Amino acid sequence: MPGPKQLNPDESAAARFGYELRKARDAAGFTQGQLGQRMGYHANAIGMVERGERAPKAEFARLAEEHLGLEPEKLSQFLPVGSRETIFKTLGPWLEIEAGARELWTWEPTMVPGLLQTPEYTRAIVAGKPGITSEKIEAAVRDRMARKEIFRKANPPLLYAVLDESILYRPIGSESIIRAQLTYLIEVARSPITIQILPFDARVTAGLLGGCLIAHTTGGPTAAFVDSPVSGKVWDGESEVEILIRRYQACRSEALPQSLSLRKIKERLDQEWNWS
Repeated sequence: MPGPKQLNPDESAAARFGYELRKARDAAGFTQGQLGQRMGYHANAIGMVERGERAPKAEFARLAEEHLGLEPEKLSQFLPVGSRETIFKTLGPWLEIEAGARELWTWEPTMVPGLLQTPEYTRAIVAGKPGITSEKIEAAVRDRMARKEIFRKANPPLLYAVLDESILYRPIGSESIIRAQLTYLIEVARSPITIQILPFDARVTAGLLGGCLIAHTTGGPTAAFVDSPVSGKVWDGESEVEILIRRYQACRSEALPQSLSLRKIKERLDQEWNWS
């Protein structure tokens, strides 16, 4: 009788969850059927999740943790980003679009895009939300970092990020946080990620009203996500997405190529700013 399928946890987020679930189930001494009976699932459903053939939901992870005697978040931390109960509620519908994208185009005039943020940078931004608790801050950091899982896929999406030069100088958290964030941008600026800086002297106004994230999917429609202080929104109407594409292209057409953009970032790193 053949043994269980060998899992490659780095193949996808679903494979990573399945790998961790199988490891925890084996450690608890349960068969797939025994665990499924306790959780209210058929053994085949447990097997499909373990093999990475079915994306688990947050409730599935919670039940597995409960019946395997695991601490909360022990398995949930490995959930595919589209399955998480994120505090970024309005971003939820966008996550599956993002995860299935062939290319992602993003323009940001005020901060580093979420897909390129360091944990410390995210923490400093989210901490500024009035009334937010420390627990929700850490949950937000985990959720945002989980979005980067899409770049671990065998065929990750191409990301073309255009950032306004002001982002390099905007005080977020502390000088050490900014320096670590800018260093990270230099480190990840290689396939599949392209980073371009729109310099001050370009004087482009097309993107001043705010940022956007545009997804191009294989065999599907183009969609976009636009955030706001009140509520983010997914746009999939052809005319609305076309407006955002034109604004993005106006900014990208005046942006520096990646080599000169990285030089611009390094020039900023050569400067030590004292914000006090």
